[in-house]
Order: sequence, then structure tokens, then C-alpha cells
Amino acid sequence: MLETSFHGIHLGYKAKMAEFAGFDMPIEYSGIKDEHMTVRQGVGVFDVSHMGEIWVKGPLALDFLQKVTSNDVSVLQPGQAQYSCFPNGKGGIVDDLLVYYFSQEKYLLVVNASNVEKDWNWLVSQNDRGVLMENTSDSISQLAVQGPKALEVLQKLTSVDLSAIKYYTFKVGEMAGVKDVIISATGYTGAGGFELYFYNKYAESMWKAIFDAGEEFGIKPIGLAARDTLRLEMGFCLYGNDLDDTTSPIEAGLGWITKFKDHKQFIDKDILLLQKRQGTANRLCGFEMIDRGIPRHHYAITDSSGKVIGHVTSGTQSPVLEKGIGMGYVPAEFASPGCEIYLEVRGKLLKAKVVKMPFI
Repeated sequence: MLETSFHGIHLGYKAKMAEFAGFDMPIEYSGIKDEHMTVRQGVGVFDVSHMGEIWVKGPLALDFLQKVTSNDVSVLQPGQAQYSCFPNGKGGIVDDLLVYYFSQEKYLLVVNASNVEKDWNWLVSQNDRGVLMENTSDSISQLAVQGPKALEVLQKLTSVDLSAIKYYTFKVGEMAGVKDVIISATGYTGAGGFELYFYNKYAESMWKAIFDAGEEFGIKPIGLAARDTLRLEMGFCLYGNDLDDTTSPIEAGLGWITKFKDHKQFIDKDILLLQKRQGTANRLCGFEMIDRGIPRHHYAITDSSGKVIGHVTSGTQSPVLEKGIGMGYVPAEFASPGCEIYLEVRGKLLKAKVVKMPFI
């Protein structure tokens, strides 16, 4: 298994470790609920160094990204980031990603850990524009410092005005004595905070500086289990669960990152435009449990008669709401807020209702 530069630190905390995307990653430290509420109310730190970073450069970089991503890259200004996806040529999704705009000829793509090689091969296969690409995933570490106290903690370590880094923007500056750190605000928790990108050799000194600065705020390390419950409360999709090669961005409620402008020709534009106009048979919806129970990945979703109409793609017990919440694809007629659906759990049908996301 692969290890991030923080692996020894996680073992020192006696974190519960498990394989994720080929990496030995911390799943939890002090317990999911404790870690979840630490991020919602204070500040916590995630090691997300397993994520992939791919640079795209050159005179035709914008032209290339307009072709391979669903969102409109041309609207970006330097210092802005954008959520997008790679359509796969068959109406599905290769991956969802972040596009960081440095200049007209320089972009950073941040992709999911489980898809780095797949995404790289896809981009290479589509590169008919002669753009320069570099996969720097193995040399870059990333920490996500999340929660309402994140700004106060990190501001101690930099002269960059962090309050000026609005949602989906970034700056490059010095942090904890390390130069050229990418400091962004694209959080996956809905609790505010920042992501820090830097070279692996600075990993331990960066971790120590952040935890020293955050001690007065009760800062804690947070595992991937709480990352999952946090993102689910916000209704954020996870590739491999809620998105994959068989789901379209329109089905997944990601029409807002799929831009059908005349100046933008992209892979699957015709297929997805038809879906947008005609609607899709299935739609991703969020639901809350009415009956007591915790929805789990792959549980069958049924109608009142017990007929299977879909499956849970993500589910958990919400620490904030103290009830079961989940997402899944169901026929369009069942996807409207207020619709009653059922989950099949150990032979029983448990009632749930479709709700608008985010859950909190």
C-alpha cells in the first residue's frame, strides 16, 4: 500500500487505518462523531495528500480544458477555482475534479485519489492540442484545515490575508515558513476552511506548525470517516458512490457545472444537452429517514409495495441531525422533495422521505 508523507504521524496518534484508493489512510482517531463535531464547531485537519494533482500548460491549455471538462473554464480569472467533471464520451463521468486557474496557459487539475491513473490516461488520449501535462501527484502533499476556527489558526502562520480568499478562490504565498504554498477555499465539509498544497519535504514541519497554532482552539486530526459524514450532510457527491462511468452529470443534479454555451464544444455535449431538455429517467435525490435506521451503500430503495426502484449510493447517521440521511438514484417521479420512499433493511421496509439538499 502507498503511504502519504504524514503516515508516521497518523500511526503516532494510533489512528484506525485502512486502505483507501491504494493508500494506507487514517479512517478515524477519536471517533467519527467527535471528529465530525470538531470540524462543524471548531477546527480539524485532514490529510488528503492521496488526491491527484495534474498540471496542464501551454498556448492551447484553455482550448483543451474546454473540450475535456463540462464547466466553462473561459469564465475563470487568475486565482479562481472551478468544480467540474470529465464526460467520458458515453454520457457518463470519468471523474469529478477542481480546476485551478493560474493563467491563460497554466492550470492545476485536482482529481480523486482513486482515479489519478485513469484520469491521466484519459487526458493523454484526448490531448490532440499538444498541451503540456505533468502528473505531480506523488510529490505534493495536501492538508485540508476545516471548520469555523480554521482562519484564526492559519492566519497566525501567514501574512497572506486569508479573509480575502473567498469560496472557490486561492492564493499562492508563504505559510509556516514554507514558500509557494497554494492556499485555497474549496472545502468539502461545508464548515469553512482552507486547503494547503506543498511539497512532501515540508509535510512534518507544516503539520507541527498548524497543530501548535491550533492548540488553543482544540484542533484535532480528522479521519476519512468523518470526512464522509461531513460531505454527506452537505449533499456533496463522492466519486465511486454517487458518480461513476454510468451516471451523467444531468442525472446527478450537476447541470450547474455543465455549460451548453455556443463557444464551448465539449465531449458528450449533444447527449447531455438532450438529457437537459428531455429530462432523465432517474435522478439523484437526498432523503431523510422517518423510521429509525441508518441507510448504507447499496441498500435497496423501494416504493410502498416493496418494488425496488433504486439503491442507496451514500448513507450515514447524521451527527448534526441525529437521524439517518442518504442519497440514491430513483425514477424522476420519486425524486421530488416530500416523496415517500422505503429502504429495505434486513427484510423490513423502513420509511424515508425525499428532501432538498444540503441536509443541514
